[in-house]
Amino acid sequence: MRVVVTGGAGYIGSVVTEVLCQRGDDVVVYDSLITGHRDAVDPSAQFVEGDLRDDKLVGLLRGADAIVHMAALSVVGDSVVEPGRYFRNNVVGGLALLDAARAAGVPSIVFSSTAAVYGAPQHSPVDELAPAHPTNPYGATKLALEHALAAYATYGIASARLRYFNAAGASTRFGEDHRPESHLIPRLLAVAAGEEHEAVLYGADWPTRDGTAIRDYIHVLDLADAHLLALEWCRARPGETIAWNLGCGGGFSVREVVRAVERVTGRVVPVREVGRRAGDPAELVASSAAITAAVGWSPRRQDLDRIVSDAWSWKQRVGRYER
Repeated sequence: MRVVVTGGAGYIGSVVTEVLCQRGDDVVVYDSLITGHRDAVDPSAQFVEGDLRDDKLVGLLRGADAIVHMAALSVVGDSVVEPGRYFRNNVVGGLALLDAARAAGVPSIVFSSTAAVYGAPQHSPVDELAPAHPTNPYGATKLALEHALAAYATYGIASARLRYFNAAGASTRFGEDHRPESHLIPRLLAVAAGEEHEAVLYGADWPTRDGTAIRDYIHVLDLADAHLLALEWCRARPGETIAWNLGCGGGFSVREVVRAVERVTGRVVPVREVGRRAGDPAELVASSAAITAAVGWSPRRQDLDRIVSDAWSWKQRVGRYER
């Protein structure tokens, strides 16, 4: 299968590209490198630098069997400060990609969406029938493109919209290197490595088992496996569209993650407690029953210590990509 991975130089994109190459697919990574890293592109893949709104995209997509669309700005706080930038990049750029795919005759798209489309859900675990009410512009941009993908089914384009919960961990070769870093596990590992003095804990008075927020962490390799299954689902169902949650169905509190990092690294991680962040839910845990029923996917690496250990091993071995 010939697959174009937009955003394939990013964290999750690098691992998805890696597993596609391991499967023997012909993979083209298309990335602007605004937030991605050239060193994070699997050497077996062809790399093309470019923006989603570039005229060359139609020619690049001709002959592709599918697109895995992962290119997006994705920092929630930044989206609140610069919503226009997020809508231009994620929505306008995404629509340009859909039109290029239609013009090139690409039959299917697997889309990297997010649990942020749910906002602050009233019930947990969250399934795909829960109302989608994003509480920040980032989630709103992802939901907007989900709606567009569903509408583009009328053109015969099949799509699977994968709503990630908290991606974490690493493969042997590729890991997480955001600048600045906003995700909990790599921030804690930076403290364990002596790169930061302390980690910040947002809110210790949530209505949870230990007062800290609970999130569903999913290993990035389990996410990558789901993309392979979603590609096959799309290939078998021309013009159909589906949305699936990707999570482990259980959650860990911030304090539990801190303790896991301390266990794995053998180092104390100082934490400073501050107030809650506006818009954060107390608990966000996925029900992934729908994708399990449809294609048999289930996470195989959901042990928290395994997730942290893989991220720590990558950090010690690689640490950061060159810029």
